[in-house]
Amino acid sequence: MKAETKENPRSRGRWAENVARDFLRARGLEPVCENYYFRGGEIDLIMRDGDTIVFVEVRYRSNPSFGGGAESITAPKQKRVVATAMHYLQRTANHAHLPCRFDVVAIGKDKHRHDVEWIPDAFDAG
Repeated sequence: MKAETKENPRSRGRWAENVARDFLRARGLEPVCENYYFRGGEIDLIMRDGDTIVFVEVRYRSNPSFGGGAESITAPKQKRVVATAMHYLQRTANHAHLPCRFDVVAIGKDKHRHDVEWIPDAFDAG
């Protein structure tokens, strides 16, 4: 009997971010930056939707019994994402004046295919 190979969580996360980026590009958003880090916070994707800067949190869940990807974004996680976004905006003068929003792309496994759910304006900076 052949042992199953477990996928590296980092490579699975990179794969999910690529799926989300391609999904959003197909809907007219333009990539700006990937994996922006600041003091323990990270933004998976930063995209541009017209004049709006979009901070995207990508969530992948292979087992729906643990809850969907969108539900896994807790209030502390939202605060870290918002703090990281504020840092990005302060350091990027040409984007600082633009409106922004926080989206979630949740990727779930359903038997042999993956479902992508895009939640624009999933949470706010408040």
